[in-house]
Amino acid sequence: MPWIGIYVAAASFICAIAMAIDALHGFRYKKFWFPCKFFTLNATTLTVIAVAIKFSVDLNASMPRRQDQLAKVSSTAFICMVMGNLLPSIATMEDTELLMNTIALGILVVTAITNICIQMGTGVIFEFWLEHVFIMVLMLVLLAIYCSLTLAVPTTKYHLNITYENKLKKAIKVCFSQKNLTVADRLKKDLGKYWMMAHTSSPQFVIGRSAPCSASGAFCLFNTLILAEAIVRTRLMPWSFRFCNGDSDYKWSTTLVLMSQTVAVGVGTISPAFRWFMTINFRCPIKAELACGREFVVERFWIKRMLMWQVQPFDLKMGNRKCRKVVHGAKFKMFWFFIGMQKGLVVCCKMIRYVSIFFVSKFLRLKRLLKGDYSVRRYESEYTDMSSYVIYLEGEEGLVDLMMENNRDATTHWIKMGEEKQPENLVKLLEESNGSTSFNGVHDFDSDKVPSLCSGEPPNCWALPIVTLTSVAVAIPDIDKERVELLVRGVHEGLKYVNEIEMYLDQKNELKHVRKAAEIVWAGVELYNKWVDVDLCKLQLQETEFDVISLLAEISKNKFMKLLNEDVTYMKECLEIPSRWPVKLLAVNSMYRISQTLKLMKQNETNEARFENVSQMICNILTAALSNLQQVISRKCHESRIEEREKSIRSAVLLFGKTKTILEVIDKKIPQDSDHGKLIHIEDWHLVKKKMDSMDSMASSTDDETTFSSPSDFYISIK
Repeated sequence: MPWIGIYVAAASFICAIAMAIDALHGFRYKKFWFPCKFFTLNATTLTVIAVAIKFSVDLNASMPRRQDQLAKVSSTAFICMVMGNLLPSIATMEDTELLMNTIALGILVVTAITNICIQMGTGVIFEFWLEHVFIMVLMLVLLAIYCSLTLAVPTTKYHLNITYENKLKKAIKVCFSQKNLTVADRLKKDLGKYWMMAHTSSPQFVIGRSAPCSASGAFCLFNTLILAEAIVRTRLMPWSFRFCNGDSDYKWSTTLVLMSQTVAVGVGTISPAFRWFMTINFRCPIKAELACGREFVVERFWIKRMLMWQVQPFDLKMGNRKCRKVVHGAKFKMFWFFIGMQKGLVVCCKMIRYVSIFFVSKFLRLKRLLKGDYSVRRYESEYTDMSSYVIYLEGEEGLVDLMMENNRDATTHWIKMGEEKQPENLVKLLEESNGSTSFNGVHDFDSDKVPSLCSGEPPNCWALPIVTLTSVAVAIPDIDKERVELLVRGVHEGLKYVNEIEMYLDQKNELKHVRKAAEIVWAGVELYNKWVDVDLCKLQLQETEFDVISLLAEISKNKFMKLLNEDVTYMKECLEIPSRWPVKLLAVNSMYRISQTLKLMKQNETNEARFENVSQMICNILTAALSNLQQVISRKCHESRIEEREKSIRSAVLLFGKTKTILEVIDKKIPQDSDHGKLIHIEDWHLVKKKMDSMDSMASSTDDETTFSSPSDFYISIK
């Protein structure tokens, strides 16, 4: 039995740690509605909670001592506390998951209440009756709040989605009208609008600022005070208790359980209590007084789903018309009763909030008066244009300015966080070629004049040519080590963003194998200076009869043939679909084509000139690839579910902060009148090259003196 006590204490500590992490996460990111990220309502959490409340539902074990009876109280208070902490997590669930989890929680709570009542009747619980009764009432109220929000969440999310889509269309129109701004400035303004919409429509934020959720914070605080009163009273008034002699079946582990659950209740009070207090603080300013005046009005979204169910007929296969009429009438009256209960619960929660505001508002106004805080009024004149991007529910009209005020610096904060992690080596690498606006390296790294090693050629991704060219650069002898190291570090930082770009661009996973080949090859080059088990440093010493590029071309050709002959049947099947070639085959084919192309470009080059040429190609490809960053950032803002939208846009803002300087460098290199970012894939650039070559041949054949722009200045949209 003591081992079972240890098991219960461990489960309680796990819950306490998860609730503490959620609280720290809320403080760190200034989310004072404390969204549930680690401690959420799911099957795993319910299982851990079921273990942690073992003492509450134990009907038979003897609990005679003071700490035994207190452990019963702490276990009951623990149930109430976890319910208050789990409340915002229901906003992230789909309808079926929401229903199943609420039912599971309801079964757990009802079972616990039933068992506690049985123990009070049989004498297992013979002290702290009043405390148990109060806490059980709080548990039932919190369960009612769960059911109330479960009915309102789907309707609320539907309304938030519709409003978001409408405001998003407006924001996109405004974005397209800002042609005179640079890419970085335009993205910064757009991200501010997207964040305002995503943040104010975040389901957990909407639940956190609702009346039932704020009232649950008051109930949880009351629950903690009840437990604290029971513990203190046993110390200060021991004569008022009559505990029994003997030892519990759980022995010394009871004390451990009492300590762990008391800590869990104390830690778990932080989030619900702050939600309650911040809701009061949020609604106390003058601008929210109109919202406070609607405390006795129940908004339609609370009862909309039940109203729909009330009038929707049953699909009953009854021939008797009277029976169908009776059933339909009974159903109508039943939902009328449930709608009345829902309205009554919402009004009661609003009354609790209103009473709280009444007592606390005077203190908060005095505090603002002493500090001379008129931020709301200042905000009205400076940021009124952002009010149209705040998403709010019925009854929250008076909170628009306050929500706007509380989030006016959010994107600036995230951008600054991103700027602290800017890729310095990558920026240096790109700035080295800042004077040139040519992107010939993107077209010229793979020549059509190079004969294929087999029928069919695999498609290229952005990363594989960069990795292969860097491998060539590392192998070139007599180059200053610092220059090589700068190139490797810059490419390593650039590949992080290139991989993220390709992950968004290649959503059908057509380039999955090619991208994997680039990742594996780069791990060897960056860590060990090895390309496909070929030591690039030793290769420099073999430059006798042939130069390094010729050696790499020969080695890659031999490796390609060797791989083909290892398993002829398997390779024959693979070669039928070039995009699904084995990783090693893709890597050696890329090296063969690039090294052969470099051989064709210029003969009798010095090693210094060759390294400079390869570095310029790498910079060109990196710059062209990173020109898609703005599309990735925009997609992060647009392509996400309502539950993940806030997180997705925050990651977009962080990515913008990290790459802001890169976007400014690219903006200088690409002509202002070009279709910036229209060429998404590297194959698109090659298509442009072929188109320009055909145009040049047509022009020369007709002796037309018309001057054509260079391929680097020609942009088309590839659908």
